[in-house]
Amino acid sequence: MKLFIPALTLYAIACCAAAELHADVPEGMRLVWSDEFDADGRPDPEKWGYERGFVRNRELQWYQPENAFCEDGMLVIEGRRERKDLSDEPRRLRRRERQRPFAEYTAASVTTRGKFEWRHGLLEVRAKVIAADGLWPAIWTLGVKNGWPANGEVDVMEYYRGDILANAAWRGENGRTAWDSSHTPVRDLGKDWDAEFHVWRMDWDADRIVLSVDDRVLNTIETTKADGTTQPHPFQQPHYLLLNLAIGGTNGGDPSKTQFPSRYLIDYVRVYQRSE
Repeated sequence: MKLFIPALTLYAIACCAAAELHADVPEGMRLVWSDEFDADGRPDPEKWGYERGFVRNRELQWYQPENAFCEDGMLVIEGRRERKDLSDEPRRLRRRERQRPFAEYTAASVTTRGKFEWRHGLLEVRAKVIAADGLWPAIWTLGVKNGWPANGEVDVMEYYRGDILANAAWRGENGRTAWDSSHTPVRDLGKDWDAEFHVWRMDWDADRIVLSVDDRVLNTIETTKADGTTQPHPFQQPHYLLLNLAIGGTNGGDPSKTQFPSRYLIDYVRVYQRSE
């Protein structure tokens, strides 16, 4: 016997499921973009692109799409200790590291650049990071116009060398990079903190950016500090999101004794804005 379900009933079921999934939508806000990573395989190409090669900070990892995949309802960004021959890779991807012929580590950096940007609202990311030497996972945003740091950088979360960081950077009045930074030792967050998932938030309006984890405020950045430094204003323009796992480099530390592969897990990403 074939069961017939009216279209309106199916629509109602779908709406109820969506409402249940996002029942915790903050009051006065609406969900404008999200990824729950429910489909196994590569991240949704309509939502995510990739950084490739050696990118910044003299880091040790070679960024490649193969190290980012969805599994069991999670986005997995996997750091691997593996020797990768770079002789056939484009020179522009190797320029940061003096044309090294090999990489000893690989990882991934996914980004919404050119696919989704937003200005003001609430970013929420549920993720699990491993607090180990040489690992440098991050949740961060960059403005769409101007080069760094004039475009504005917001580090919702960085981990390295035992600390959780919550930062903002922009080009200061003297032309130098200005930072508003917060360092929180992982040991202050509780025993086995990195064995659990945590919810990272960026509350962003015209006056300030508040960065928090599990409702614990880590840093409040008054965006007026960057007034008049560059145009467009670094924190009044749309930003895009990056999720990455770096290894070693300027700040990341020494990964030589860390166990690999190492997995940085992201359960979901959600962006809300005011209903009006």
